[in-house]
This record gives sequence, C-alpha cells and structure tokens, in this order.
Amino acid sequence: MPDQRPYATLLAKGEDRRQRILDVAQRLLTRSGGRGTTLAQIAHEAGVSQAGLLHHFESKEQLLKAVLDARDADDEASADLSGDIIEQLEKVTERFRRAPDLIGTYGVLRMENLDPEAPLHRRFLRRHQAAVDAVAEGIRRGQRAGQYRTDVDPALKALEIVAFLNGMETSWLLDPSIPLHEVFREYTSSLARLLALPSGTP
Repeated sequence: MPDQRPYATLLAKGEDRRQRILDVAQRLLTRSGGRGTTLAQIAHEAGVSQAGLLHHFESKEQLLKAVLDARDADDEASADLSGDIIEQLEKVTERFRRAPDLIGTYGVLRMENLDPEAPLHRRFLRRHQAAVDAVAEGIRRGQRAGQYRTDVDPALKALEIVAFLNGMETSWLLDPSIPLHEVFREYTSSLARLLALPSGTP
C-alpha cells in the first residue's frame, strides 16, 4: 500500500498557506478595503507568489467571497438561532474581541457594496435580510412563549436591532476604545424593558 504521508503533508501545507492568505487578506481589506487592496499586495504580505495565491483563489472576487464565507461561518458557529434574543445580543461583544479582522473586513466591504450594481451587493443584501428575519423570529418566538409583549412589531424592532449592531461595528472600528460592554448592556437592558410584559400580566 503506498505511503500517504507525503501527500497528507503536502495537503496540510496547502491548507496552511490558504489560511495564511485569508488572514492577510482580512487584515489588508480592513485597512484599505477591497478597492484599495490588490492581489499582489496580499500575496506579498502572505509570503507567496501571485501565481501561488491564484492557485488557491482564482480571482479577487473569489478571495473576497472566501473572506466573507469565513465571517459567516464564524457568525453561525457562535449564534444560537433558537435562543433568547436578549441573551444573544449580550454575547455579541465576544465576537468583536475574538475576530476583529472579520468584523473590520465585513464592515468595510459592506460599505463598498451599497450600490445595487456593486459585485457583492446582492450577497450583503441577502445577509442583511437574513439577519433581520432571524431577529424578528426571535422576538416572535418570545411573544408566542408569553415572554414578550405582543404589541411590539417584530419586523420593525428587528430592523432597529440590526441597525444598532451595524452602527456599533462601524463605531468600534473607528474607535476601538469604545466601552462595548457598557454600551451593549445599556441597550439590551433598554430592549428587555421594552419587550417585557406589562406589570400584572398573568
């Protein structure tokens, strides 16, 4: 039986190189955006040739999508879509601390793709709509369970919550000294009071 170790070693090195390219891309994209970052710059910083980069990512658009895929995977791994919406919001600051480059890359690329004709516009729009829908469903779930008041419009409140999260990402990227925990604690406390059933409700 042929020895598979050389192939496995080569495969592992290829995965390491691919991850290094992604890590460098996240850092440079956060700093200069997609329009201001070239494949040559990413390849140089990652210590590979441009041909080596193109071996893993056939185009700049494919690389950008891979960076966004990494951010989405991180989000999905840390989110509990069946959990309490207030508790989930309280945990968001952990993601800010754990993956600042993912936060930065996503925020910068989102702003670059606001135009409906931009190459990644539809992807960002779908992700935004999915986030609003998930938050709205979390509120509805609480209403059905008798935890939240029913005179709050889940769709409108979800838009506000997602806007708050997007705004905090941008604010934090501009000024990392912002007291995230305090801001989120104040917001979630206010939200919990608004959603809470009126006193005396059976």
